[in-house]
Amino acid sequence: MSLKGKSAIVTGSTSGIGLGIAERLAEAGANVMLNGSRAPAEAEKMRQEFIAKYKTGIAYTAADMTKEDDRIRLVKETEKAFGQVDILVNNAGIQFVSKVEEFPLEKWNEVIAVNLTSIFHLIKQVIPGMKARKFGRIINIASVHGLIGSTKKAAYTAAKHGLIGLTKVVGLEYSTHGITCNSICPGWVRTPLVERQIEAIAKEKGITYDQAVIDLLSEKQPSLQFATPSQMGGLAAFLASDDAAQITGTAIAVDGGWTAR
Repeated sequence: MSLKGKSAIVTGSTSGIGLGIAERLAEAGANVMLNGSRAPAEAEKMRQEFIAKYKTGIAYTAADMTKEDDRIRLVKETEKAFGQVDILVNNAGIQFVSKVEEFPLEKWNEVIAVNLTSIFHLIKQVIPGMKARKFGRIINIASVHGLIGSTKKAAYTAAKHGLIGLTKVVGLEYSTHGITCNSICPGWVRTPLVERQIEAIAKEKGITYDQAVIDLLSEKQPSLQFATPSQMGGLAAFLASDDAAQITGTAIAVDGGWTAR
């Protein structure tokens, strides 16, 4: 599939799932606005590596998704760099773990702000241009926790359930404008964050790293295999393509069977 001539924003795209998505969109020919918190020299090195490898337009901004002004700047900088936003991938997110009665209100507000409110704001900004061009692809990185619940993840689970609801509404409202909106719902994906969780399990239980991997996966993910950031990127690239023009308002689980139980 080719995304040549299309321009994309991928929030939180300097590592993990977001990086995998940015790579696959660039591989398909899209111009990509990278976003994350990297030192300027490191960010520029990453940008140049993308350009050398994928031969497409690559820009970078450190826009902070907790700040309204930065979210506005992200869209404006992308339009300045590439002319327009055809694909919006809302990947940036944060987590906080606590039982409900101990959950700090400021942490609840922060998780909801980044994982739900910021996404609404970005979607609201890009919709007018997408409508005018009669083409748009909005891809929200939700989670299996948008489909099921888990203890100690009240704000994250609430935000991800809300994100899937938002996906449905946007998909319905713009279904006749050439705009699609879908959610990808990953289970366990092998990212630096998950690597640290594996190491913590191994240390806590006094077991090997490989045993900790099985412990982590066997509790939830029947395939006993991690999904990869590149696989998330492949699905995002497909959803951004013409082949996915009639897929909208959906939540697609990529979880090794986790939500099939």
